[in-house]
Amino acid sequence: MSSEPCAGAMAVQSQPFTGFHRVHGTNIRIDPTETQATRVESFANGICFSRDPLAPGQLFLVEIEEKELGWCGHLRVGLIARDPRSFDILPEYSLPDLVNQGDSWIFAITRNHNRVVPEEEENASTWRKDLAEPYLKVGKFKIPRDKLIARSRPGRFSHILDDLYKTNILPPTARRSRIGVLYEPQADGTCHMHIVINGEDMGASARGIPATLPLYAVIDVFASTKSVRVIQLEYGFPSLQTLCRLVIQKHVVHRLAIDWLDLPQLLKNFCKYE
Repeated sequence: MSSEPCAGAMAVQSQPFTGFHRVHGTNIRIDPTETQATRVESFANGICFSRDPLAPGQLFLVEIEEKELGWCGHLRVGLIARDPRSFDILPEYSLPDLVNQGDSWIFAITRNHNRVVPEEEENASTWRKDLAEPYLKVGKFKIPRDKLIARSRPGRFSHILDDLYKTNILPPTARRSRIGVLYEPQADGTCHMHIVINGEDMGASARGIPATLPLYAVIDVFASTKSVRVIQLEYGFPSLQTLCRLVIQKHVVHRLAIDWLDLPQLLKNFCKYE
């Protein structure tokens, strides 16, 4: 039997059910499943952590479920090399308060400019990943894209008002956008932190992270981000349905063109991530 699907990369074989840690900001409420974090007051004190330390290549992925108007700023994501139980009092903000305490690396999610261009790349356009591939590859790790991308149901003129609509990608700060963090061990004994937004690797947003201590995910439900939910990932081969979607997407001009195809409506919706 051929081992070609895993050649040159390592697929994370399994990931246990994961959720949020019992230690969190004072304005956060965690639902009984421990997978939904909602900020109930103000715009700060929304820091959350993964319930367990992450394994190498394990993606801690959340979906933005609810937004709140009237605030400036969005979700913040990163890693911390510290057991959340060691905090006497959590800081109000992940940036800069938590970062200034040391042992944490936090990335502010914005509508644009999240991608980090590698030092060896002179042309930023070459860094864009091909979303038509069934796997997201981060170093030697491979993660099926099945659950990495979600789409809000579009308005009638969304494709005209928002150019990102044509690429089938939600703006990073939009409701239903899916954002995650993982770390990739390096040969020198350190790690690189990668942020993944709607199925696309943003590059190594932090380098030289020591690998001697367990690394927990940090999710700061900040400002206009009101509520997020953990997405449970299933590793392995992509489903036949996903492979069909990839083939269809390769042969259409943009997402609206899927509506013109002679296909069952449920399949059209799936192809548009609805």
